[in-house]
Amino acid sequence: MKPNFFIAKEVLQIGEKLDQQGLEAYIVGGCVRDLFLSREPDDWDIATNALPETVQKIFPDSIYENRFGTVGVKTQDAGLVEVTTYRQEEEYSDFRHPDRVSYAKEIQQDLKRRDFTINAMAINCGGVDQESDLEKLLKNLKDPFDGRIDLNNKIIRCVGEPTTRLKEDALRLMRAVRFSVSLNFEIENQTQEAIKQLAYLLGEIAQERIRDELVKILKSDRPTQGIETLRKLGLLKNILPELELGVGVEQNLHHIYNVYDHALLSLKNCPSEKLSVRLAALLHDIAKPQTKSGKGPNSTFYNHDVIGARTVRKMLGRLKFSGKIIQKVELLIRNHMFYYEVGTVSEASVRRLIKKVGLENIKDLIDLRIADRLGSGCPKAKPYKLRHLEYLIEKVSKDPISVAKLAINGNDLKNELKMEPGPKMGAILEVLLAKVIEEPELNKKEQLLVLAKELAEKNLSQLRKQAKTKIQEKKIEEDRIIKKRHWVK
Repeated sequence: MKPNFFIAKEVLQIGEKLDQQGLEAYIVGGCVRDLFLSREPDDWDIATNALPETVQKIFPDSIYENRFGTVGVKTQDAGLVEVTTYRQEEEYSDFRHPDRVSYAKEIQQDLKRRDFTINAMAINCGGVDQESDLEKLLKNLKDPFDGRIDLNNKIIRCVGEPTTRLKEDALRLMRAVRFSVSLNFEIENQTQEAIKQLAYLLGEIAQERIRDELVKILKSDRPTQGIETLRKLGLLKNILPELELGVGVEQNLHHIYNVYDHALLSLKNCPSEKLSVRLAALLHDIAKPQTKSGKGPNSTFYNHDVIGARTVRKMLGRLKFSGKIIQKVELLIRNHMFYYEVGTVSEASVRRLIKKVGLENIKDLIDLRIADRLGSGCPKAKPYKLRHLEYLIEKVSKDPISVAKLAINGNDLKNELKMEPGPKMGAILEVLLAKVIEEPELNKKEQLLVLAKELAEKNLSQLRKQAKTKIQEKKIEEDRIIKKRHWVK
């Protein structure tokens, strides 16, 4: 596929201003990778031989608040473009940040410190324009570590010696996995082996940083592949050790997969893109290993939903997830075993479920049930009884067809028409509801008061009987429509 290049105009203008001062300017890193993949970069980075003080003079409205030589140049459309002086880094005693940073003279020295070959390419801003073709970009490309070859071959490879590169920043252990799933690339063998050897270094990384990489993996198009790759490379036990406890733990006659494989398949088949639902799909049976009783097809996992909810609260808290996410995932896992059987569960039971979970969470709970079913090997994501539940949820959660829908109530009749509460008032309201069903535009307080005054002078027995028939017909019709929407009888 021929790449489609489009470089943000303001990025080129920054490069042009540096070039006019006799300075070098290269678009570098992930934005170059994305250009070759015909993807719009999330952000733009420029490397230059200009010192930060020089960059600030050229761009007075800029930000410089770090010790790594990065100046943030404000733009209207391209966001904050980071312009960084070529640099070299030495010693990483915390396995995350360099102890010493020194400025380099050439772009090749700067590229040498980067993580993966596909992120170690640079394009000279001076010789390209907004819609440069491939030939022009290749002419201006600096690629000392053959990143473009790895890009074409869909390979994640460390720059230089993998162990050295990964020790510089242990978060790269997870970044390799994240890039592999987000790009659908393979991690080459030497890089894989180095990750396995250094997996323990994740213990040196702040939980917030680990969480951020995990979230990116879970929100990718291949989250299951990402979790399994983390396990194979020895990283998962340093992130979600509780999840690994399910490996090889067989289940009962309702499941054909072990606990861990079921978790992966549930995540793979999760119909929702929400982080909270994907987390719940992956972790909903997290307590099964510790609650298992018995062996073979008759084994049980009593209270695994309740214990699992508590376990997940601790897990996600450890990883510094927000309270909102933790609360939502805990709610879904605690209630994922909800019982529903057509003909045996009443509307009152469904109302209790809605009250317990919250109407705003019902769809997410059903999506979790769908993920759970498909992850168990069931052929149908949404069987009849689940569709029937959705029908009942919609039915009981809609505003009922009652006088409460009217723009007036008994107090209005009492205050405006001096009418005493009683059967006559109830009859008038029912007749008004029947009229509004026929003509919704009548549902305005002033109009209804005029009609009520007229009705007060009439014999309402026949009108009330007709009204009750109309209201019941409307209820039946609405119920039929809802049933049709959910394909239930």
